[in-house]
Amino acid sequence: MKKILLIGAGLSASTLIRYILENSEIHDWKLRVGDYSLETAKRKINSHKNAEAIKFDIYDEKQREEEIKNSDIVISMLPARMHHMVAEFCIKYKKNMVTASYVSDEIKAMKDDVKKSGILILNEIGVDPGIDHMSAMQIIDRIKDAGGNITAFRSYTGGLIAPRYDNNPWNYKFTWNPRNVVVAGQGSAAQIIVNGKYKYIPYHRLFKRISRTEVLDYGEFEVYPNRDSLKYRKSYDLEKIPTMIRGTMRRPGFSKAWNIFVQLGATDDTYTLEDSENMTYREFINTFLQFIPDLTIEEKICKVFNIDEDSSVMFKLRWLGIFKNERIGLKNATPAQILQKIVEKKWIFEKHDKDMIVMQHKFEYELNGKKKEITSSLVIEGEDHTHTAMSATVGLPVGIAVKMILTGKIKEKGIHIPVSKAIYEPVLEELKKYGIKFTEEKREEF
Repeated sequence: MKKILLIGAGLSASTLIRYILENSEIHDWKLRVGDYSLETAKRKINSHKNAEAIKFDIYDEKQREEEIKNSDIVISMLPARMHHMVAEFCIKYKKNMVTASYVSDEIKAMKDDVKKSGILILNEIGVDPGIDHMSAMQIIDRIKDAGGNITAFRSYTGGLIAPRYDNNPWNYKFTWNPRNVVVAGQGSAAQIIVNGKYKYIPYHRLFKRISRTEVLDYGEFEVYPNRDSLKYRKSYDLEKIPTMIRGTMRRPGFSKAWNIFVQLGATDDTYTLEDSENMTYREFINTFLQFIPDLTIEEKICKVFNIDEDSSVMFKLRWLGIFKNERIGLKNATPAQILQKIVEKKWIFEKHDKDMIVMQHKFEYELNGKKKEITSSLVIEGEDHTHTAMSATVGLPVGIAVKMILTGKIKEKGIHIPVSKAIYEPVLEELKKYGIKFTEEKREEF
């Protein structure tokens, strides 16, 4: 019997837990789900005979060590900044570890210890990062094996609301961590390369530097660049590529309206506002605007940003309720925290809603003297409010990887992301059984 320890039973873990329990009978697995909320962990395992729920505190070192010691493999669904706390004892007790998060600096620093321990720490095997790596590498390897030279690679992903449930002017609802959406893009300039020229896009310019794309029969989307598109040139073996861009997808019009908050400073999370609990949303917005007694707040917004009061941008802002005389009620709040409260009240993922993951890769390459292009697109809608598209595309790759490690099909050791054929081919093949498969469109001599 193999014992699987899963730490973190949040939104993205639902489909992962179901997958592991569905396979537990066949492979003789026992699943132990730990979460700070025992009720959440119990709800996710739903009294399954092969699962046990426990209250888990990542900061309880004794509990952390004991649970990892008594497992055969560890899945960490914690925030990325906490993975090294799990990895510490995985190394000590020689336990393989799987996570959907980006490789943190703390994990990278453990490289030698991981190698000595002889274990695998498999990172970035969720959706983005994860499915994006695997599906891109499959085509990159195919083009290279045919003798092609890739000249441009663009990769976009978006977690959105499914069209049938898209009923607000922002065409957006929270299907994952709201805070991550509010502070998206902050911290460092976005880095891309275009036609051999490095481009750096600071945060205050990010939501102006958008491009557009169409995805299958789902219509048009806009894309803003991710924080660092350049670091994956080495991982993808595309170090000399002239153009490489990774980006986040939204529906058209989102970025222009969101940029108002960025330019105002309403997404800033570095300071708190005096007497914020007694401030109204209208007063909150006005704190960022010049004192002009003859103009309303709405008129000042229009004047500062050169937009019409009847524009779609102003309609989006009014719909959020930012001009209402409603008390905020958050003490010592940062602007970002107040803005998060505003949008959380309106971008609600309702019980009857279904979400959608959209992903697209565009490859330009030369083969036998001809220019060619492949566009590879994925759209998947969620089953329901629990087994969302986000939960499926994050959790299923993790679950499949865990199965393949436990059954000896994945034999790699060290710190890895899923860019080798030995990992991505079997994972992508099994994902097709769950409807997670790409559609390719090809164009030649363009």
